[in-house]
Amino acid sequence: MSNITDRESGARRRFLPEERPAPARDVSKVAWQDSAMSIPAIDLMTTLRSGHATSPRLTWYGPDSERVELSGRVLDNWVAKTGNLLQDELDAEPGMRLRLDLPAHWKSLIWALAAWQLGMETVLDGGEAELLVTASPEDVEGTYDAVIAVALPALAMRWPGNLPAGVIDYAAEVRSHGDVLMPHADPSAGGRAVSGSSGRLHLHEDLLSGFSAPHDAGVRLLVAAEEGLEAALANSLGAWNNGGSVVLAHPDVKLTEHLLAAERIQGK
Repeated sequence: MSNITDRESGARRRFLPEERPAPARDVSKVAWQDSAMSIPAIDLMTTLRSGHATSPRLTWYGPDSERVELSGRVLDNWVAKTGNLLQDELDAEPGMRLRLDLPAHWKSLIWALAAWQLGMETVLDGGEAELLVTASPEDVEGTYDAVIAVALPALAMRWPGNLPAGVIDYAAEVRSHGDVLMPHADPSAGGRAVSGSSGRLHLHEDLLSGFSAPHDAGVRLLVAAEEGLEAALANSLGAWNNGGSVVLAHPDVKLTEHLLAAERIQGK
């Protein structure tokens, strides 16, 4: 059984503000924390990494007895590294569209959270976008500024096999990026956050009040991956926003009474 925990996450040392090679760095950090750019997604990640940071926030059950458990701290680490990949390598900025051509999976949730930290729009309806994140890079149609291939196995260190020319290997690249995310530009609360499958648009300011699904406080929520990525995102946001945690299960995983009891599934 493969299992990722805090100890095995490969997290790099967090840099203090004075260690970062940026001019006026202390001022910029204060501005990042206190300005209007603290959109709901940023506030949510602040809560997840600071409140009970070592408690499980996202647990994944996948094929071949795969189990991945991310605490709030490790979840934040993955989101920060992915966000830094987006803005440092792909020049991502607020308002840019990121199409998620991925199943409901723990790495898909990481990508959405990272995009929202930067004020980007996640495209879930197959619509046009500047950037494409996909688990099927060989089947890409259309034109994108960049295509990122995501290997879904938890312990994949790189894409298994050859990638089409120009496609970025997420697994091979993400670990080299910093684990503190400082957006290069202020995201707008009035910008688009989600382009849903039904054609409905959600703004960043209502990501946690309009897009997320309501759930009990402190819920340990079972989320079925077979319901799709959009449902997984909405349910996960709702659970986290109410101090809860998520168990995301692949359709091939048998949800036995033993598993549900071991994961302490409770609440709605």
